[in-house]
Amino acid sequence: MNIKILCVGKIKEKFYSDAISEYSKRLSKYCSLEIIEVADEKTIENLSDTQAALIKNKEGERILKHIDPKDFCIALAIKGKEMDSIAFSKYLDNGFINGISDIDFVIGGSLGLSDEVLSRADYKISFSMMTFPHQLMRVILLEQIYRAFRIMKNEPYHK
Repeated sequence: MNIKILCVGKIKEKFYSDAISEYSKRLSKYCSLEIIEVADEKTIENLSDTQAALIKNKEGERILKHIDPKDFCIALAIKGKEMDSIAFSKYLDNGFINGISDIDFVIGGSLGLSDEVLSRADYKISFSMMTFPHQLMRVILLEQIYRAFRIMKNEPYHK
């Protein structure tokens, strides 16, 4: 199983980097993991809708360059499907059972994902209606993928 996480921007805070490293290490037991960061665009206060769309489109073009046509793409999007950890684990497990071996998770920048990226996604999930910093979402996603594998393998993990 190959998992790729495509995300906008670099991690600047050490505590996020440490958590990402820890979950990446834990996941190495279950899958091949690759994290690809694409450059984010500078944003200003009070952007117009047009300016925001231009920024999302530029970031989206960078993301799309890293999505192989054969990969199954899951976008993290507020309007995506909400599920609990057990349902998420079952969803991934069903994908693996049905022959999906390459999954790309996409985390947008501070403005979200472009329409083109959302259109390319095979599935959209939402972790919450709340807004989280995209750096934190990387940690949350890794933790949930790790939890999903633990659930799939019937291995203990704290609740």
